[in-house]
Amino acid sequence: MTARPTALFQTDSFRDSRPLVVGPDQPESPFPVLLSGSVQRGFGRGGKDLNCPTANLPDEAIEAISSVAQPGVYYGYAQVPDAPSNEVWPMVMSLGWNPFYKNERLTAEIHVMHEYTADFYGMELRAVVLGYIRPELDFTTMEALIETIETDKRVALNSLDREAYKTFATHPHFVLKE
Repeated sequence: MTARPTALFQTDSFRDSRPLVVGPDQPESPFPVLLSGSVQRGFGRGGKDLNCPTANLPDEAIEAISSVAQPGVYYGYAQVPDAPSNEVWPMVMSLGWNPFYKNERLTAEIHVMHEYTADFYGMELRAVVLGYIRPELDFTTMEALIETIETDKRVALNSLDREAYKTFATHPHFVLKE
């Protein structure tokens, strides 16, 4: 197991200099990265503390991205094929150690940008990761963490709003029903 690295603290200059669109005009290597796995119970902090419910991937599903990418925040598309709405939605994903909470293991937590009416623990989650938003950061306050997560969501949506990225919403990795 890899030891938890020390994360940089989010600063005002970092926050003020964030672009609203990240990445090239089309995904470049190592993207796209395809992920799938049964949604695991996490710590319950995403929805409760951060207004950002997340679906945690099992450890074995994380290898596909942790072997080619550094801890940080990423964007792409996700789907829960067995959910009542099996549509593909934009997503933002944290790959890391959650330094604000001092986690002791690497996690991949996906926030699907859709209001689900029920949880989907145990259901399969499929994701296509298309780009990198920012490095993993530590925060001095919960408010700063929440503000940064909200910016990450906007950056993900803006970055996906390019033709070369939109096409991945119908990628064969997803279970698309007629």
